[in-house]
Amino acid sequence: MMHGAERMCMPSPSIQQFVDAVKETVFANKRWIPPPGKGSLYVRPLLVGTGPILGLAPAPEYTFLVYASPVRNYFKDGTAPLNLYIDEEFVRASPGGAGGVKTITNYAPVLKAIARAKDRGFSDVLYLDAVNRKYLEEVSSCNIFIVKGNRISTPALSGTILQGITRKSILEIARDHGYQVEERAIPVDDLGDADEVFCTGTAVGVAPVGSITHRNRRIEFKTEGSLVCKELYSTLVGLQTGRIEDNKGWTVEIH
Repeated sequence: MMHGAERMCMPSPSIQQFVDAVKETVFANKRWIPPPGKGSLYVRPLLVGTGPILGLAPAPEYTFLVYASPVRNYFKDGTAPLNLYIDEEFVRASPGGAGGVKTITNYAPVLKAIARAKDRGFSDVLYLDAVNRKYLEEVSSCNIFIVKGNRISTPALSGTILQGITRKSILEIARDHGYQVEERAIPVDDLGDADEVFCTGTAVGVAPVGSITHRNRRIEFKTEGSLVCKELYSTLVGLQTGRIEDNKGWTVEIH
């Protein structure tokens, strides 16, 4: 939030204010937390300009709020593998823009692409870079990873994709598990050699990708048996739920 606020010329709450607000919101809504394995309490911090202004300028006043809602799986098909579509007409973000910032400016523009993909029977859209239209960027609401043997690759942060916390967590967990991890520009052609593809995000968690369709070519990936994404997700959920001891300082207890 501090990173995004700075880019948007907004003041930001301090880290302590942020953590305290999340704690209070979760504690006040603890009766809405789903039973283990049945869902989660989705917590959404929001910073919005609320001061009166008509001109093109930062607002004179801002409101920071946190709300929560019990949720089930992000995709309607639950844990079923995603079927993604590469839309070459629309791009999610361009260099010099705000693609690396978590603001509504990154979500409103993709709604038309998502609707078109879902009408064609796909789960979501995988976007390419705006300049060359040949490098993987991210999905509408989550980061993307490809797996080949012991190597896990994800698009490098270049200002056009979100530096998601789940992305960051999975990268660290993958290194702990002995995988060779790389952040790089990934040509769309590399999908043809991938063993596995998966997505990561706060709401999505870690979701396996069953297929990606590009220019009427459907590329399929491994979704059964021993999967790298399931191994990594199991560790992430174990840390989140306390099943695995947290030696990283990622979790915060609420009393």
